[in-house]
Amino acid sequence: MKDGVQIRPWKPEDAGVLAAICNNKKIWLNVRDRFPHPYTVSNAVEWIAFTLSQKPVQNMAITFDGKIAGSIGVMPKDDVYRKSIEIGYFVAEDYWGKGIATAAVSLLMNYIKSHFDVIRVYAEVFGHNAASMKVLEKNGFHLEGIRKRAVVKNNVVMDDHVWVKFID
Repeated sequence: MKDGVQIRPWKPEDAGVLAAICNNKKIWLNVRDRFPHPYTVSNAVEWIAFTLSQKPVQNMAITFDGKIAGSIGVMPKDDVYRKSIEIGYFVAEDYWGKGIATAAVSLLMNYIKSHFDVIRVYAEVFGHNAASMKVLEKNGFHLEGIRKRAVVKNNVVMDDHVWVKFID
C-alpha cells in the first residue's frame, strides 16, 4: 500500500463499479479503441474473467482507501521484444489529481520487478494527456520519443509519446 493506494487482482463482484468508471468518454478518449464505449457491465464481466485467466496476473484494480479507483496492467511483449513490457492505466474521474495513478504505477513497477523478467518498461501516451505523462515522469520514466501523427482516436490524428524506464 502506498498512501491508501493498492493494486489487486480484479474480482467478479467488481464488475458494476468497473463499468461505472469505464463508461466515461473522458477516459475512453485516452485509451485504445479496443476499449469499448459505451462500456457495459457485460464488458466488465468479460474483462474481469479474462484477467483472472492470466498467470501471472497482468491486469489489476487500483484501490484507494479500499474503493476501486481505476485499473492498471501490463502487456508483456514477445519475440525480440521479450525483455520489454508495456504498461497502461486509468483512474476514475472522481479521483483525478489526487496522486493515485502515480502511486499505482510505483506499485506496479515493484510488481513487474518481482513477477517478470524484463529490462525495459514503457508506456504510450496520447499527445494531449499531460497528466499521464506527469505520472510517468514522477516514477522515473523519461520521454524516449514522439511518434508524430501516429494515433487516430475519435477521428483526431495526434502524436504518441513513448515513455520508458529501464530496470537494472
